[in-house]
Amino acid sequence: MNSRFLSNLFHSLSENVNDLLDRLRPAKTEKMDILRLAETLLSGQGEASDVAVAREFLTAYDGLTEDKRLFFLTLLDRQFGPDQVRLTRALTNFSNSPTAEATLEMHKAAESRRQVLFRRINLSPGGTIGLLQMREDVLRNLPAHPELASVDADFKHLFSSWFNRGFLVMKKLNWTSPANILEKIIRYEAVHEIASWDDLRRRLEPSDRRCFAFFHPTMEDEPLIFVEVALTSDVPGAIAPLLGDNRNPIPAGDATIAVFYSISNCQVGLKGIPLGNFLIKQVVEELTVELPFLKTFVTLSPVPGFMRWLAQERGKEASDHVAEEDKALLALLDGPDWHLDADATKSLKSVLLPAAAAYLLVVRTPFGKPIDPVARFHLGNGARLERIHWQSDLTPKGMNEGAGFMVNYLYELDRIERNQESFAKNGEIASSNSVRRLLRSDFLKRFKNPS
Repeated sequence: MNSRFLSNLFHSLSENVNDLLDRLRPAKTEKMDILRLAETLLSGQGEASDVAVAREFLTAYDGLTEDKRLFFLTLLDRQFGPDQVRLTRALTNFSNSPTAEATLEMHKAAESRRQVLFRRINLSPGGTIGLLQMREDVLRNLPAHPELASVDADFKHLFSSWFNRGFLVMKKLNWTSPANILEKIIRYEAVHEIASWDDLRRRLEPSDRRCFAFFHPTMEDEPLIFVEVALTSDVPGAIAPLLGDNRNPIPAGDATIAVFYSISNCQVGLKGIPLGNFLIKQVVEELTVELPFLKTFVTLSPVPGFMRWLAQERGKEASDHVAEEDKALLALLDGPDWHLDADATKSLKSVLLPAAAAYLLVVRTPFGKPIDPVARFHLGNGARLERIHWQSDLTPKGMNEGAGFMVNYLYELDRIERNQESFAKNGEIASSNSVRRLLRSDFLKRFKNPS
């Protein structure tokens, strides 16, 4: 009886252990496989071999679960940095004899093994987009895992070179462009949702509409960033008339104004890579050649962070931008459809317009830049903050993010470089008198702007 009991117990334990090992073994194999592939790539067995290994690496990484991807990314931080022995030796040699050869060796030694790995992964067909997706994983996990900052820095360094203006191809998209690319334009539109194929057609087909996108030679069917342009005879103050399905197009030759009303980044993995400023400047050049009567280049831009910032100011015991006596009035913003109440909007306008002007002109990040991301982008490109429009985007997104405000940033061709330099060096914001007059008097007195 005891012998049978022990036999059954041993058999049961063996089954449980084997089951546990079976569940653990794939994770161990996947981890070891992808590390082995990474080390094989770093060994540099020859280009043909590296291409095959890089393809196998991308397949293996794509098959990892979210947890296992994170584990591998943390290994990239811990195990794939610079060769410390080589770097120490190079630093010592440079300190003893700072020759050109020693400087070059120090530079090479300081490069992380990750960068070499990423370059060799990029040899594979699909390698570039695979690395972009890997950086998406890094960015998604970075807030909770700040140690991944080193991995992200290497990605950003390489992508800044691989996606510089010299490698990019700008294409003019229209209704006859390949359907797979047009489908991605619908999917990637980040500012004003494209509701249907008919909606897309209204943005591409009429004579007074243009769309331009950047592509990379290794990703011919994947737009990196695109801009939608309306050709008009007036500077618009609201988005609905530009996107309405019943509007009457004008001949392109009659337009005097080009309005950039939507700029969308398509690849999360390219966050922080300055594609937008290249695109806008090239589009301006393209349109100037095609339509020489265009004299004004302006945006109609959202103010996506305004409501979030205003909520923070309302929650402070003492705010520099929201007076205590205005907080009760601003509580109307918390109700649904407040903009449909004529009395509420009339009362709120006198408080919200100065707050919006302060948000765009006065409030800064710890680095001294405007807190609004769209403002940072256009002002950093050399544009001027021209007008702030009240109740100009009444879509749910426009109301929830920007209280309905939209902004014109003006690109004056003969002042772009001057504005850009002043903004970069001194944080000066080029703005019109009409915008500055919206500021409260205490801000207006101390706000200095030479534009």
